Amino acid sequence: MVTRAYTVAFEGVEARPVEVQCAVTPGLPAFSIVGLPDKAVSEARDRVRAALNSLAIALPSKRITINLSPANLPKEGSHFDLPIALALLSALDILPRDEIEATLALGELSLDGKLIAVVGALPAAMAAAADDRALVCPKACGAEAAWVGAAKVLAASSLAAVIQHFSGQSPLAPADPGEVAAASGIRDLADVKGQERAKRALEIAAAGRHHMIFVGSPGSGKSMLAARLPGILPPLSPTEALETSMIHSLSGLLGEGGISRDRPFREPHHTASMAAIVGGGRGAKPGEISLAHNGVLFMDEFPEFNRAVLETLRQPVETGEVVVARANAHIRYPCRFMLVAAANPCKCGYLSDPTRACSRVPICGEDYLGRISGPLMDRFDLRVEVPPVAFTDLDLPDGGENSALVAARVADAHSLQQARFEGHEGMRTNADAEGAVLEEIASPDAEGKEFLMKVAQKFGLSARGYHRVLRVARTIADLEGVADVRKPHIAEAAGYRLAIAAMN
Repeated sequence: MVTRAYTVAFEGVEARPVEVQCAVTPGLPAFSIVGLPDKAVSEARDRVRAALNSLAIALPSKRITINLSPANLPKEGSHFDLPIALALLSALDILPRDEIEATLALGELSLDGKLIAVVGALPAAMAAAADDRALVCPKACGAEAAWVGAAKVLAASSLAAVIQHFSGQSPLAPADPGEVAAASGIRDLADVKGQERAKRALEIAAAGRHHMIFVGSPGSGKSMLAARLPGILPPLSPTEALETSMIHSLSGLLGEGGISRDRPFREPHHTASMAAIVGGGRGAKPGEISLAHNGVLFMDEFPEFNRAVLETLRQPVETGEVVVARANAHIRYPCRFMLVAAANPCKCGYLSDPTRACSRVPICGEDYLGRISGPLMDRFDLRVEVPPVAFTDLDLPDGGENSALVAARVADAHSLQQARFEGHEGMRTNADAEGAVLEEIASPDAEGKEFLMKVAQKFGLSARGYHRVLRVARTIADLEGVADVRKPHIAEAAGYRLAIAAMN
């Protein structure tokens, strides 16, 4: 007689259903797990045996075989402990088989039978809802999994509690969703003295999810400006919050079951490897570009990143997804992020300062920024020069707008885009617009079109650059709340793209 329990195996953000089959047959005593398990899954037999012994449940002197089906799907992680234990308890007639088969379970067992939190509870709950099953998971994962809403989530602190629930002694109450994590440490744009042009570019980028790069000497405020970006971004929509949280759940980044409505802001160090940025490594885990999905990826000291790492950004920036290809896995992760980069103008950093420039000007700057390839630079919609601020200006009273005022304008522009792209698959912001949709929403008036044609001809804009100017112009018009794209919008958008001669 074969009994069954159900769990999932993770392929990217997708939770693939796995049937845990258990057969207890006559023969020499043995406990084997088959079905392409990794080391952590193979060790489950010792954890399950010890956990059952702690509950005074002895395994029979028979051959116990656990099969994880489909057998050709790799099984990784310690979350298989609980479903293996449930399938075994069902085979021993300790738990009712029909109820075990109506649930999906995941959780790691300690040697004394306690359930330990595992990653991936949120996508597992979505898989349970899709199969019309209840989810049984560790108590620490219950608040996270309950966000799905469509699946009944039973969170238990131990294997004993799970047994008591299925035997009817002490039913578990459905778990409640955790609290929405509150934003903390948001920095105000009013703290930045001067740099009005850079602030304006930051507002445009936030409103339309446009990629941008700051170039300026050390201490001019590039990182300071980027750090204020989370304070002006609109909150995640419920759909976006669920998408982002699924990736963070797989990476173990959701704390106390709280799902944040704040957009991710990731800032990897320039020594980060390709696997850390793009994804990969053991298990082909998501990288920084996927952890920044629906948010911001800030790359300071941009030219200092490994050249191969920078070049791998070109496709994800365009498509909004990345495929981590390995010999035994091809995993697809979403990565619709806004790329914000910061760079010094040259190796020493003072190319534009006549009092401190080195003797290698302008070769110094050409060599340094030349580390960023032309195709990658072409993907930046906004290129902003950040001049140094005189120390005498630091004591001036605050005169700039605070983040709340800017955020209100950004939110209004974002609302216009949500209404505009409703029903358009894969389009949420102006940066996503393409083809006939872009022509419809961003086609300028006659004067604006004539101006754009002259700019494109004079500066040799690529087709990508031409369309990106139109997208930025559409966002500028949205910030003004006007329906038509006109010459001033085109002029400002083109000015940001052509601002730094070294980047043309």
